[in-house]
Amino acid sequence: MPAFPLLAVDIGNTSTVLGLADETLTLTHTWRVRTNRDQLPDDLALQLQGLLTLAGAQPPRAAVLSSVAPPVGQNLALALRRHFGIQPFEVSATNLPDVRVELDIPDAVGADRLCNLFGAGKYLDRHEYAVVVDFGTSTNFDVIGRGRRFIGGVLATGAQVSADALFARAAKLPRIALEAPQTAIGKNTTHALQSGLVYGYAEMVDGLLRRIRAELPGPAVAVATGGFARTVEGLCREIDHYDDTLTLRGLVELWASR
Repeated sequence: MPAFPLLAVDIGNTSTVLGLADETLTLTHTWRVRTNRDQLPDDLALQLQGLLTLAGAQPPRAAVLSSVAPPVGQNLALALRRHFGIQPFEVSATNLPDVRVELDIPDAVGADRLCNLFGAGKYLDRHEYAVVVDFGTSTNFDVIGRGRRFIGGVLATGAQVSADALFARAAKLPRIALEAPQTAIGKNTTHALQSGLVYGYAEMVDGLLRRIRAELPGPAVAVATGGFARTVEGLCREIDHYDDTLTLRGLVELWASR
């Protein structure tokens, strides 16, 4: 049975990113939708069919799935089996024998972080190490070594989560768009909040990257991905590349490497 188009799905706590790849493992279509834990398998099948129809894309013949938001992953796997006749490959540390997870409890690593390991592979041609900064609900710093080594990392509160917590506990503060203001010194409440939340977050990212690099025995390339990455593009001095499709591409390459 043909394996393409290949559907790659990364289910996060806030958003789900989907893509279709062709025979050359190139992503031909990508979508981002909100993760909804209340959706049942039939709901998810309808959503997927709607995306495919809107794009004029062929239905998938195979699928690879990463999820950190149960029960959405299980429900989507069931939808793919029931409505598309596909048995998806579900990513976990236990079914990737070529990956070395150098954690105290290897099975505890999130599936999305393993996808980032594969997605970062192309950046390791000239470097021994890579750090993927994945800006999602949490911001993950995934430290990766050549030879498919997952060395460890850092988990930090996501920028939007930080902002939501601040607004919830300070009733008089206005909800604002998370975008960089013209200057760091604020002249009004909105300006000051944007400075603290965006510039402050960028400095946190840079500081952690400097600490991570100082602990590694060789140079490391830093790559940013995820929904908030473009907001801090140009603000983070320690990030070398921005790659919107790193996790999805990693899913495709992971599937092809089995």
